[in-house]
Amino acid sequence: MNDIFKEDTNSTPLTEEEKQELKVKWITTRADLNELETAGIAKAEIWLLKSRKDILNEEFIKTLHKKMFGEIWRWAGKFRISEKNIGVVPYQIQSQLRILLDDIRFWIENKTYSEIEIAIRFHHRLVQIHPFPNGNGRISRLLADLLLKQLCNRKINWGKQNLTEISELRKEYITALQKADNGDYSMLLDFVN
Repeated sequence: MNDIFKEDTNSTPLTEEEKQELKVKWITTRADLNELETAGIAKAEIWLLKSRKDILNEEFIKTLHKKMFGEIWRWAGKFRISEKNIGVVPYQIQSQLRILLDDIRFWIENKTYSEIEIAIRFHHRLVQIHPFPNGNGRISRLLADLLLKQLCNRKINWGKQNLTEISELRKEYITALQKADNGDYSMLLDFVN
């Protein structure tokens, strides 16, 4: 089972306790895990087609995470309780998420940024908060897609490749996120356009 949890330098490591929460014990490689998680995301996307809800609330985000990863992880849909190499400290997750959701509503109402920039800023800040033990990039990309679809019936181009696999494209994406950490969203906006 060690190969499953082999992380690249840009992945969020799981604690031993979080690793023990894997429901599917037959998985033997990271590729198996990625495949199963991708299938869970596809099921969540089907659920989303049937459910037109306000995506800018905590309960929806937790439910979506559970729909994406609930067949794989016991902690799916629950905010993390461990500190990570990225993200706010666990006790700040709810308050930082509330601030983010309020900011998004304000930006939409006041047309502070273009629709694509609002979606990208939503994605970036959610990754920065890092509310869950794992799957934060994937859920934040899906939520950014949902938001942009609601705002202007458009979908984001995430590089037309799987960003969970270690690749040059993923490195470029991580670099763009790191620049956004310092307030420069230009590389991230270029990445998705």
